[in-house]
Parts: sequence; C-alpha cells; structure tokens
Amino acid sequence: MKLLSVAIPCYNSADYMEHCIQSLLAGGEEVEILIVDDGSAKDNTAKIADSYAENYPSIVRAIHQENAGHGGAVNTGLANASGVYFKVVDSDDWVDEDAYLRLLDVMRDSINEGWELDMLLSNYVYDKQGVTNKMVMQYRRLLPAGRLFTWDEIHKFPIGKYILMHSVIYRTQLLRDCGLQLPKHTFYVDNIFVFQPFPYVKNMYYLDVDFYHYFIGREDQSVNEKVMISRIDQQLKVNRLMIDCYTQSAGDIGSDKLDHYMLSYLNIITTISSVLCIRSGLEENLVKKDAVWNYLKKKNPAVYKKFMHSPLGIALHLPGKAGRRIVSWGYMLAQKLYGFN
Repeated sequence: MKLLSVAIPCYNSADYMEHCIQSLLAGGEEVEILIVDDGSAKDNTAKIADSYAENYPSIVRAIHQENAGHGGAVNTGLANASGVYFKVVDSDDWVDEDAYLRLLDVMRDSINEGWELDMLLSNYVYDKQGVTNKMVMQYRRLLPAGRLFTWDEIHKFPIGKYILMHSVIYRTQLLRDCGLQLPKHTFYVDNIFVFQPFPYVKNMYYLDVDFYHYFIGREDQSVNEKVMISRIDQQLKVNRLMIDCYTQSAGDIGSDKLDHYMLSYLNIITTISSVLCIRSGLEENLVKKDAVWNYLKKKNPAVYKKFMHSPLGIALHLPGKAGRRIVSWGYMLAQKLYGFN
C-alpha cells in the first residue's frame, strides 16, 4: 500500500522537472510519483518522464495525455492515484527532504493508529528568484500543531494568509467523495482544488515544517501579473466556480469558523480578480469586473451584500480613475508585504 500519491503536472517542463522529481524520490517505496505529461511537444518532458518510470518502476509512473491544462493534469493524477493521501507538486517546485519524511511519519501513524485524518497541513516557502531571505508562509499562530484538530479550533486568518495547494495533503478518497473535477484548459484551478473539499474535512493535522518550495520568478509563470491579466477570463471563471461551490455547500459547512474562513477566502479571490481587471487599464476588463460582482449578487445576495460592505469591497468600488489608482497602490503595497507575483 502506498501512503502518498504525488501528481506532478508537466507541460514542456524539461528544464526544471528533474529537480522536482528528485526531491520527491526521497519518500522511497511508500510514495507513488505520478508524472503527468500534459501533451508536451516542445522539449523532452515525455522522454524524461519515461526515463524515471523505467529507472524507478515501483515508485514512478509516467502518464501521457493530450493537453488538458493544469486542471486536467491534476484530474488525471487523482484518477490514477492509489495512495491513501494525495498531493500536487508543480513541476518547477520542490520539497524539503527532512520535512517530507516527517510528514510521511504522520501519514503512517494515521493509518497504523486508526486516525481519521482528512487534511494534513505544513508550511511553504515563497522561493522567489533573486531574493536572499525567502518568505515562509506558516500557520503556527493559527492552527494547533502536532495533533488532530477540527475547524472549531482554528484561529481567525488575517488577510493575505490562506491555506493554499502548497500547504495541503488531502485524503485521496475525500477528494473523490466531494466530486472534485477541475476545469480543463484553465489556470488558477489550485484555488478550487483547495476550496471545494473544505466542507468534507472534519479532522486536520498541522506539522510546523517548511515542506513545499514554491518557485516564483519565470516571466512566463502563470502567477506573473502580466500573464494573469492576459488570462483574466480564466481567473474570473475560477472565481465564478468558487462562488458556485460556496453557495452549493453553504448548508453543509457545519462550522461557523469554517464558514467565516471560506467567505474570507472567496472575498480575497474576488478582490484579486477585481484588482487585475483594474490594473489592466482596459475598459472591457472593468466591465468584466462588474460582471463577476453581478454574478455573485445573483447567486448569493447575502454574500454579495457582505462583500460590498467589507473594507475590500468598498475600496474596489471607489469611483473614477482616482479610486482605481488607490486600489492599484494598495495592491502594490500588499505585493511588497507578502512577496507574491
């Protein structure tokens, strides 16, 4: 039995995927590494994947498919996973070996001791190119560490700190039970991957280790601001799907603290969508910004009203060019504080 299945979506990733794979091999035979070659055609991604599968046949599987985008590759990884737990590691990222082994210890204990562990959390590092002091996103003041806990025991998350795909390892069957199926040919679906399963999570465990190294720095990277603006329709699609997800699951959340957290997360995603529309400087994107807010108003009037009266909602709807400049300055300040993009 495999403790953990790790899906690595790869699309023309030959320049950096080996670093990612090598870091994951430290897990040994208890780990299944699923390299999902998502229709790569411009480099040796497929060849590298096959080479690792040949050299590590009991650990690595190479899966080749027609291009379906990041979400489609994650779907394929989940469909083929045999591990009790499931993790996504992007092909330009990597993991810390000591933290990795400690997380595997927790997974092993959960099975041997019969814990009902739905979500395992750890810290991640913003490994921004050219920056000496890397920012670590940790949760030690927000989550109980080193033991099982529930949503009722979490503390209020501040703006700018959220549970992201880099932070989580989910129980594989939970992801299947919640019907997770990410949209194909769409970026930014990592937010759906994390968000949709939350109401199904009952028991969590936080290990205060810096496990995931999230690389930031390539100009073509999906989180680069210019790239995000060029793909604004995909960001807005994810935003709308998250509105749908929250609205559909609202009656099943079962915890006031989880409900508050999910609303806060949805608010920040709607804010990011709106800010990118504003910073694009294009009138057509301002229309799209209004459209996503109108979508929220139609789908969930109570949440729309709450967001509109929040500090972020008020700021995003300041009138005229002066109002948009204020939003833009606030965004740039947040960039410096939190080190994203």
